Amino acid sequence: MENQIQHTDIYALAPHHRFQWEEAQQNYVILFPEGMVKLHGGAGEILKRLDGKVTVGEIAADLKATFPDAVDIESDIIGMFELAVSKAWLRKV
Repeated sequence: MENQIQHTDIYALAPHHRFQWEEAQQNYVILFPEGMVKLHGGAGEILKRLDGKVTVGEIAADLKATFPDAVDIESDIIGMFELAVSKAWLRKV
C-alpha cells in the first residue's frame, strides 16, 4: 500500500461520516450519505478510540492492554486502519 499506516499517524472520521452504536444492528456502524457500514469484530473497538488526537500506536497499546489474550492484535489493528483509509472512512489529521 502506497500510504502505509505508521504508529505516529493520527486519524479522525472523515467528513460526512458518523460512527455510532446501532441498536437495531446490535453493532457499531459508520453512517454516511451513501449508506451504512456494519463493523465486525474489533473494528468498533478501534474506531471508538479515535478522537483526532491519539496516535495509531496509542490505540494499539490501549487495545493490547484491554485484550491481552488477542493473538496478533497489532496486525489486525493496522489492517483495519488500512481498510478504513482505503474506503475513505478516515482521514489523516
